[in-house]
Amino acid sequence: MLPILIAILFIVLLLISVPISSALGIVSLTPSLLDPNFSISAEYIIRSMLGGIDSFPLLAVPMFVLSGILMAKGGVSKKLFDVFSYFLGDHTAGMPCAVIVTCLFYGAISGSAPATVAAVGSMTIPLLIRMGYDKTFITALVAVAGGLGVIIPPSIPFILYGMASGASVGKMFMAGILPGVLIAALLMLYAFYYCKRHGEDKTKIHEEVDVLHEKGFVKVFIESFWALLTPVIILGCIYSGIASPTEAAVISVFYAFIISKFVYRTLAWKDIKGVFVEAIKTFAPILFILAAAVAFSRIITLLQIPQSAGTFILHSFSSKFAVLLIINVLLLIVGMVMDTSPAILILTPILLPITTSLGIDPIHFGIIMVVNLAIGFVTPPIGINLFVASSLTDVPVMQIAKKAMPLIGFFLLALLLITFVPAISLALVG
Repeated sequence: MLPILIAILFIVLLLISVPISSALGIVSLTPSLLDPNFSISAEYIIRSMLGGIDSFPLLAVPMFVLSGILMAKGGVSKKLFDVFSYFLGDHTAGMPCAVIVTCLFYGAISGSAPATVAAVGSMTIPLLIRMGYDKTFITALVAVAGGLGVIIPPSIPFILYGMASGASVGKMFMAGILPGVLIAALLMLYAFYYCKRHGEDKTKIHEEVDVLHEKGFVKVFIESFWALLTPVIILGCIYSGIASPTEAAVISVFYAFIISKFVYRTLAWKDIKGVFVEAIKTFAPILFILAAAVAFSRIITLLQIPQSAGTFILHSFSSKFAVLLIINVLLLIVGMVMDTSPAILILTPILLPITTSLGIDPIHFGIIMVVNLAIGFVTPPIGINLFVASSLTDVPVMQIAKKAMPLIGFFLLALLLITFVPAISLALVG
């Protein structure tokens, strides 16, 4: 009965717009208030909150946030887009595909979906509109492709999942590569179909691409080289054993600062304070949510909610296939109404024992969870990528969502393949 009351209270708090960190704190205290036999004090909850954020792997999150903002201020997304446009621009759907690949690479820098949308969209959307592409389509494309920011490593949700599950963050990073490439390929397939059906203004496109071709490949490549090297350095440090994910995150901050300030010279000294302020504003809410979610996860463990949920699901659905479908539907619904960070920290302790009992690798399940929640970035009512993209173009959110539906369909196809073909996630994991 107590778990049901807690669930109802949590939902009510969210519906009346109580901040999620406060809602988690309130429901963490509720059992001790309702049940005198549940002897968990406020002091224990506070210790849990502080202990939860006293984590070395967690330090990677603010570092990746900071490096992503430095890269955005440094105009790295433009350098990436130029080199991909050079090769793809003359082909059918070449420019939209260049946008998708740029999101893929920028995701390997920022680790954040909204940051990817903001950095890539602010530069590419006006350019592609000038080339004659439909404004709403391009806005929707960037919003959906921005979801690659949390699937391609390094990924902030992967770090949080590793913290919640005990899984290796390095292995999570490695496992995200092929799923990210698969999703990007499917989005490019739809972009090709769309451009074939609706046509392109080849004259305007050639005008833009010819400017790059006149520079020559060597000059375009040299200008983009340091940007392209970023994910190689970050992931290379991790997989070679030179640095842990947290140490690699710190390296990425210094690298982002050096190339933005001294190589591309697009970052002024006066911008540094603004970069740090933006990074703090971005990470501080995540930190409060993390602390509260850790306390909440310990409370639900003491209430044996994961065991009860596991018993109910496994008794209600007999096959592994059915259980995975139910979990996917649950995660998709949660992704629509809850931000990724608390969703991972709340649901991992509940769902991971269920999937482990079915023989599903924790790394594979982590990829399934993050891909599901990435779809939530482009689905109303939360759909933060939609709001970020809308702010760039003034296209209403629901118009973007409507145009994004076919792209989301391909994202869902990728999700099904990732769910039922474990090798896609585990092929690169040692």
